[in-house]
Amino acid sequence: AKQLLTILARRLTTTTTSLFTTFFNNNTPAATITNPFLFTEIINPAKKLMTNDNAEAVKPGAGWTNGAIAPASYTRAGKVALYGSNRRWTALNTSWTRIGTGNPTDARHEASFTGKSMSATDGIDDATAVKCLISQMCESFYNKGWATGTSGGVSIRIGGPTSTSKDSTGTAAPWRVFVAPSGIQKEDMIGEDIFEMDMEQNIVQKPVTEGLRLSACTPLWYVVYKNRPSAKCVIHTHSLNAQMATLLDPTEQSDVFRVTHLEMLKGVGKHSYDDVLEVPIIDNRPTEDMLSDQMEAAIQKYPKCNAVLVRRHGIFCWGDSWEQAKTQLESFDYLFESAIKMRQMGVDFSAIPKVGTYRSSVEEKDGNGSCAAQDKDGRVSKKRKVDEVQASGVSATAVSGFNGMSDVNNAADLVRGENDAPLLPGDAKILLLDIEGCTTSISFVKDVLFPFVLENLDSYVSSISDELVEKYLTKIISDIEVIKDGDVKDKCSAAGSGVVADKEKLKAYVRQMVACDVKATGLKALQGDMWKSGYESGELKGHIYPDFKPMLEWCKDNDVKVSIYSSGSIKAQKLLFGHTTGGDLLPYLTSYFDTTSGGKKDAASYKNIANSMGVSPSEIVFVSDAEAELVAAREAGIGHPVMSIRPGNAVLTDVGKTFPKIFSLMQICGY
Repeated sequence: AKQLLTILARRLTTTTTSLFTTFFNNNTPAATITNPFLFTEIINPAKKLMTNDNAEAVKPGAGWTNGAIAPASYTRAGKVALYGSNRRWTALNTSWTRIGTGNPTDARHEASFTGKSMSATDGIDDATAVKCLISQMCESFYNKGWATGTSGGVSIRIGGPTSTSKDSTGTAAPWRVFVAPSGIQKEDMIGEDIFEMDMEQNIVQKPVTEGLRLSACTPLWYVVYKNRPSAKCVIHTHSLNAQMATLLDPTEQSDVFRVTHLEMLKGVGKHSYDDVLEVPIIDNRPTEDMLSDQMEAAIQKYPKCNAVLVRRHGIFCWGDSWEQAKTQLESFDYLFESAIKMRQMGVDFSAIPKVGTYRSSVEEKDGNGSCAAQDKDGRVSKKRKVDEVQASGVSATAVSGFNGMSDVNNAADLVRGENDAPLLPGDAKILLLDIEGCTTSISFVKDVLFPFVLENLDSYVSSISDELVEKYLTKIISDIEVIKDGDVKDKCSAAGSGVVADKEKLKAYVRQMVACDVKATGLKALQGDMWKSGYESGELKGHIYPDFKPMLEWCKDNDVKVSIYSSGSIKAQKLLFGHTTGGDLLPYLTSYFDTTSGGKKDAASYKNIANSMGVSPSEIVFVSDAEAELVAAREAGIGHPVMSIRPGNAVLTDVGKTFPKIFSLMQICGY
């Protein structure tokens, strides 16, 4: 309204002006003006225009933030004024060039450079400018969706021995670290919310805004400044792309995110298009300050990278200027999003393309298109295997079917092969799982459970009644009599010969059977009783792989019934899954089977289990790490025998390679 009246006042004719005289007459009683704002902010400025007393009213940009930009920014002249010489970001007293040596044809950008100020001296001190800049950056990250719900933060440091800023004595200004506070809406931050600190993490100047506290990220800013002396800015965001990038490995055990052959690699510094970027991943903790040790180790291990990912959390990124840190952060996020979408397309973002792209040397890849990790000097340090498949007689990488392959190969990739893993619940709604090497590490059984029995065998046997000893002994002797391996049978039988006391004989049999890795019902019953006391006391916690519980939750939501078949007794199975590192998982499991249903290497056992479930064997997916068990299951007509590949499992023979392979139980859920 004010601008409109001002424009009208400039256009008024003498005749028209006389119609407004009453409103602009100094003698007009104030009582006739019911709105003071109308009088002081509209009528008086309009009057000044009409009387040529318009020095203040016609000042360019009056009412705008900087008082220098004309209001009509929608016109050509306004746009030139807005974008011609006025930067949108709060400028500091040092400038920034592209990340490189200055040569526009650089393939690899190394560092950010500072020099002459990009803005004219305006009398604003560095501290005020930095505080405003941090607020502006936080608002920008909020708008990108990286700092929602008060998350994220920015730290910028200025001063130091090489600083051009001097104190009153003429010496270089000391380091000052400016950090965003915790628990405040990032889109609403102002410069008066920022903490000013020294390099010893002491607060030099508190925010003007009362009641604010330091972010839990504060120790992490200093970890970066300590290990990267050139760093001047550290940014932390909760970008969804960064978080999801840490979950591209479904086992959540990888300590690095690896990507290659993407143009935006140039944006992260020290990398070119055909380099391999390795971004370290550390595990999250309840509070960010607890990440310090992990972050320091990751920074030291990966000196070429300017960022650290935190699993299920976000990213920390830094640079030797705020511009470089921001540029790299945006580039990292672009790469993470690219990797996520490439995975959805079936393209391996970490593999060097076999065809259709430039490569600097054959040494960077092997015959299978492996991605070669590089050290800080760019040398190949290790290689990553990529499986090959045969499609229509033409060799192609398992992840490249939709990228650069011929039409016939693309069509072949759409057809599920005999060696492809089944998908629940489309292929089956009954899932039968082995324990060792499938849901639980083999080492847990061999290195935790079995030693627990042997270490506590003397005290346990001494504490039980003679009747229970006799019961155990009868069952174990029966187990030994049916052992098929003659040598093992002889060793176990000889263990108790010549021993008179039943308790001593029982212990001798148990030790020998454990040493021979005998899977027998009587032995498992005794072990189960001993493990029960360990689980109930909290001394034992059942190990499970990270993908097991999410798989159970998914199966429950999709009406897939999950059962267990193990050589361990049903009692031992329930003890393990009722006391896991992930809590009580018994509610997710439908039924349990042990050697009372038959040996796991006998085809009849799987038919017995199917009959117990009331289903045909063809309706069952059975996952195990043991080749002989899968062979028996296949002979019994189990619809989908699947090989579980886990760290520490036995090396596959040609027989094992004939079964579909999965590296995570989530794969049969379609992940």
